[in-house]
Amino acid sequence: MPRPGRGAIPLDECGRVTEQPNSPVPQPVGLDLIAPEMVAPMLRRLTLAAIGAGVVTMIVLALLVSWPIAILAGLVLSAPTAIYAMAVQRRRMWLAGSELRVRTAFGSRTLDVAAATGVEVLVYSGRLSRIVLRITAGPDSQIVPLAMYTDAGSGRELHILGLRTLADALARSELAAALSVSSVLIGQLRAEARDAPLGERPLYRAVQLVRERDSVQPIVLGDRDIATLS
Repeated sequence: MPRPGRGAIPLDECGRVTEQPNSPVPQPVGLDLIAPEMVAPMLRRLTLAAIGAGVVTMIVLALLVSWPIAILAGLVLSAPTAIYAMAVQRRRMWLAGSELRVRTAFGSRTLDVAAATGVEVLVYSGRLSRIVLRITAGPDSQIVPLAMYTDAGSGRELHILGLRTLADALARSELAAALSVSSVLIGQLRAEARDAPLGERPLYRAVQLVRERDSVQPIVLGDRDIATLS
């Protein structure tokens, strides 16, 4: 389990991020579980490998069949992998204040967390269990990954700064569920900051809670479940 560093951003008495006097405009904070700079080189290599395999296929087939068929075969072989790698490389998620900004393969959009009409915590149980936050604001909905854990007890968690800004944004909402989830995230960031064992981290406890139910379907944590994690 990666050990997060101890950030210098102060919290108020409720555990929320305090505004910085020299930063009137909220700075975007990445909410990616895996830093893009870590996977970008691998995705670039995957894209180049797919394109190279497609070109080789076209050249070889051109010796046996017509060029149009060879080109089509090369595209069928390489295009899906190359497009997928480029799409994953483009995807990003940031939070600036309460504004959630999402960049997808085909565009971008924003969602106001403070104006959320629905906030849910979902757990996908399996060999690699995932816990995510689903935020709904009007007709729009967005999934924010919080952590993933293996059966062996390793995994990856959202970094402390991401937890802080997300908890603060949820605390600005008038939704009771948002405030409850904000408390859970504050507990998680405090556990990460003091390098607590997994059993003392709310997000891992949520995953364990769902694993005990032995369900193969995603589970939406209820109010009672959230209360036990706070």
